[in-house]
Amino acid sequence: MALTLEALQQAGQLVAGASTLREAAAQWRSRYPDLRVVLVDAMDLRGETPALELGPRRVYLASSNGHCWHITQAPQDATALILTQDE
Repeated sequence: MALTLEALQQAGQLVAGASTLREAAAQWRSRYPDLRVVLVDAMDLRGETPALELGPRRVYLASSNGHCWHITQAPQDATALILTQDE
C-alpha cells in the first residue's frame, strides 16, 4: 500500500503532537497497519532529505523492492515512514 498525501499530512500531525516518537509510531501503526513505521537514530539518516521537518523531529519516506530500502521523496512510492529526532 502506497502512502497518500492525506496520510502524510496525518503523519505530520501525529509526529508533531505525540509526546514521544514511540507514541507517534504506535498511533501510526494502529491507523495504518499496512504501512510500516520505523524509529531510527537521526545520525543514521544524515545527508538524506526528510519529507517533513517538525522541529527536532523528521519524517522520511522509504520504499523497498523487497530486499533493499531507499529514501524517496514521492509519497506514492513510499511503503514506510522513518522517524528520527535530534537529541
